[in-house]
Amino acid sequence: MAAVSQTLPLATAPAATLSAAARASVRPATERLTDSHGRTIHDLRVSITDRCNYKCVYCRTGEFGAQYSELPIEDYLHIIRLFVGLGINKVRLTGGEPLLRRGLIELVQELSTLRTVNGQPLDLALTTNGHLLASMAMPLKAAGLHRVTVSMDAVDAPTFERITRVPGSFDKVLAGVRAAREAGLGPVKINCVLLRGFNDDQVESFAHFARQEDVVVRFIEFMPLEEGRLWTPEIVVPLKEIVARIGSVLPLIQLTPREASETARRYGFADGRGEIGIIAPVTQAFCGACSRVRLTSDGKIRTCLFSQSEHDLYGRMHAGASDAELRAYIHSAIQGKEARHHIGEPGFLKPSRSMVHIGG
Repeated sequence: MAAVSQTLPLATAPAATLSAAARASVRPATERLTDSHGRTIHDLRVSITDRCNYKCVYCRTGEFGAQYSELPIEDYLHIIRLFVGLGINKVRLTGGEPLLRRGLIELVQELSTLRTVNGQPLDLALTTNGHLLASMAMPLKAAGLHRVTVSMDAVDAPTFERITRVPGSFDKVLAGVRAAREAGLGPVKINCVLLRGFNDDQVESFAHFARQEDVVVRFIEFMPLEEGRLWTPEIVVPLKEIVARIGSVLPLIQLTPREASETARRYGFADGRGEIGIIAPVTQAFCGACSRVRLTSDGKIRTCLFSQSEHDLYGRMHAGASDAELRAYIHSAIQGKEARHHIGEPGFLKPSRSMVHIGG
């Protein structure tokens, strides 16, 4: 594969001035978002582009690029304001690859001025593949971003570049991780998706990497969210195996969850130096405490990664719905949030979009 195209617009390109309507304050709602299962929804993940400059083999077939449109930055801001008025206190910007998106810095600057219904600053985070992060880390921190999570599926260059299908990608991402740490976007988290027989030989090396680079490595069980639809239970490297393998070389102590809706099981190294996490949606699902909702790049609400339906919030906004009508629509969508996913069960249906087209 050729080097990353230079024709893609980068996040450093100037954004159009945000409209007065998008900047206008949204009246806080008196009722926060709660689904029909009694879960309070306070975590919004927003995909701001469907484009990506990597073609990771577990995610994309490599045959297709972006499939869904992007909204103007001011419209993402308008929608996020609506959600914040309904009790959202954490916003994570995702993609695709969000560092490709024009106006990212300006969006972060605007989001950093928002306050939750309790009057606190938003918790602002971003997930990236890290390819452009070395030059973007300091500007993002200055704009008000708190943390970054970097997707990184190997700690040796040949394996990493076999996964991303982009020559030179390992050195770019490693530089981005270090730049993010130096900029204060921490704790920097590294997300590693493990596939049996493909990169599961990286587990022990990642444990050492977490300590050497002062980052939190989070292993993720492979989910049926890829474009190629190659998932089988046999490919999944389960939590218990990961813990046992790391524990055999670096003893671990399980850490207390910070909150009930935390997705990762946290483990500290016994000598007190460093931490790993394991996100185990396949073998130890955490749906019962789910606090998340997602917005796709084209403005659709998805209440679960594995939803079979979407809710066209942007379509209603574009058609002229009032903010009150949009808030009511958001409430209605959240009421229909699924109780849990059904990975591995008879009759399980994969979602209509793959992960890259949903947003992490």
